Amino acid sequence: MGRTLATLAAAVEAEPMGKLQLVARDACAADQFAPTASVPALDVFSYDVVIVAFSGGKDSLALLLLLLLLGVPRERIELWHHDVDGREGSTLMDWPCTRDYCAKVAAAFGVALHCSWKIGGFEREMLRDEVPTTGYLFETPDGLDTAGGKSTRLGMRRMFPQKHHSLSVRWCSAYTKIMVFDAAVRNQPRFNHRRTLVLTGERAEESPGRATYAVVEANRADLRDGETPRLIDHWRPVHDWPVGKVWALIERFRVNPHPAYRLGWGRVSCSACIFGSPDQWASLRVVNPRQFRVIADYEHEFGKTIDRHLTVVQMADRGQPFEGMRAEDIRAALSPTFNEPVVLDHWTLPRGAHGDACGPT
Repeated sequence: MGRTLATLAAAVEAEPMGKLQLVARDACAADQFAPTASVPALDVFSYDVVIVAFSGGKDSLALLLLLLLLGVPRERIELWHHDVDGREGSTLMDWPCTRDYCAKVAAAFGVALHCSWKIGGFEREMLRDEVPTTGYLFETPDGLDTAGGKSTRLGMRRMFPQKHHSLSVRWCSAYTKIMVFDAAVRNQPRFNHRRTLVLTGERAEESPGRATYAVVEANRADLRDGETPRLIDHWRPVHDWPVGKVWALIERFRVNPHPAYRLGWGRVSCSACIFGSPDQWASLRVVNPRQFRVIADYEHEFGKTIDRHLTVVQMADRGQPFEGMRAEDIRAALSPTFNEPVVLDHWTLPRGAHGDACGPT
């Protein structure tokens, strides 16, 4: 993969990161986390831009740390975070701290962060009632840009996404993440005539569906054979990693995980993820009762539930809140600012590291 892992020590020593040098200097550390899947020849150093789809969760955090272990220059790395709720006032689905947590991680490691979102976010798309879908806003190195929003085709939703592998009914992934990313790439000329590598953190052990994903493939936004070529490869370097290996890498860098892991969540997506288990819904009702109540009210208004058989209230009634949730961790998760150090002097495995991790099929 271009530079060998054995040269990591020299690479880190030549470009010290102060407190963030940590213990990743030796080849043994790098070898421990080297990608192990059967991967076609992939020289990560041959790309002009390396984009990490960055949710703030453990798997996307591991992608960033792996790139640093491999010695990828920080000026080539960009973290891309999709604001599920948008920035027009909705707070329906996501953890309030997530956006700033992502910003603080990017700043601590000296890499760029670009946020993007569908105008109006999840909530506006869900409430469509014979109106067109909205466009997208995305941050670039030169400022904020926009795409889409020109369709006049009327559409109706008035229901939550459904728990299904098909993105046509599980529309939250498509409309607030995948299509947002596609629009941001396709509408930035800076990717033309260049080589771009996109990293995402799906892992095979998460679900039977994700186990079938290719480790390396052309990205959806690739246009390498176009009149104006745009080469974009897609790499899933942690695809065959067990969850313990992900946490071992985070521990090696002593990175402070997203506060939701301390509360007991095993997966950081939306706090009100449609795949939430009964225990997650019961926990959310304790952690953020206002958010839970608004979602329950929408289910009643629509006459359609997220689960095919139960309302979120019935789901929560069947579950148990995670034990030991501390008030200070609830405050951290619900704060719009992340006011903790990114790198910890004393790192401990969060309670949710191997906890409830319901997610896409």
